[in-house]
Amino acid sequence: MREPRLILGIGELLWDMLPGGAQLGGAPANFTVMAGRLGNHAAALSRIGRDDLGRKALALLDPLPVDSSHLQIDPLHETGRVTVELKEGQPEYVIHRPAAWDFLELSDEWIQMAERADAICFGSLAQRAVESRQTIQTLAAQTSSSCVRVFDVNLRAPFYLSETIQESLELATVVKMNDGEVPQVLALLGLPADVDHPTARLRRGAERLLAEFPTLQMVAVTRGGQGSLLVTRDEWHEHPGRPVKVADTIGAGDAFTAAMTHYLLRGADLATLNEAGNRWGGWVASQSGAMPHLPEQVRADIAAAIEAGA
Repeated sequence: MREPRLILGIGELLWDMLPGGAQLGGAPANFTVMAGRLGNHAAALSRIGRDDLGRKALALLDPLPVDSSHLQIDPLHETGRVTVELKEGQPEYVIHRPAAWDFLELSDEWIQMAERADAICFGSLAQRAVESRQTIQTLAAQTSSSCVRVFDVNLRAPFYLSETIQESLELATVVKMNDGEVPQVLALLGLPADVDHPTARLRRGAERLLAEFPTLQMVAVTRGGQGSLLVTRDEWHEHPGRPVKVADTIGAGDAFTAAMTHYLLRGADLATLNEAGNRWGGWVASQSGAMPHLPEQVRADIAAAIEAGA
């Protein structure tokens, strides 16, 4: 039996301070939890403070299928916090700075992890500070040629630069963004955007990115309750989404990314990647928070539905 794939989530680990209380999150951390739940060796590469929130983060991660042994402890900076307000189920954020994850240190341990990784996921938010940006980009560059390198666009004003987007796309084999971010990314890169039919506009935007960045192999665009679009140089596939009763959307996109990555490593076709992403993203959206309790029967049922293409 094959050993579990090594998947790394690199970037922010933080607490979402919600009206109903604090919940652990951060896109790379959410991604890593879901990747672990799908049976991979999922390791979180992030940095937390030597404080109560840092200790609580470790305690919460401990029972989850996540390798948290590589987290860095920052003696000077606080564990990250984001104040979240929900408006009709949609989150609005105030991302506090500085945070421990702004100071990711490039270590031999992390480099060795990157060299062995089957897949990594890194975003734009964790690159808002120079030190973390250099660490993340160096780790991405240290991966093998066969490693799936997922760049998760996460445009949170004012924490992004066109230079960071450009550099990250040059390193990535897959880019994932939502439909609202596609025209923003194109504008940041100075690429034209079409103004015709929405689906065609998104597809043509994805094709422009694939033409601009030779290493890029796939563009994934999520559209909330309207499903998702996957585009490669050879084909594209559109998924209409699956209706769910939304509790909140925090972490739903990260679950989509993790499921897509998991099945991509297994050689699945675009239809299966889309089905997996929408199934798991929809399940997280139907729950409260980004890391909800996952009963084994629910996991097995969703996996079976994906395999069946139902």
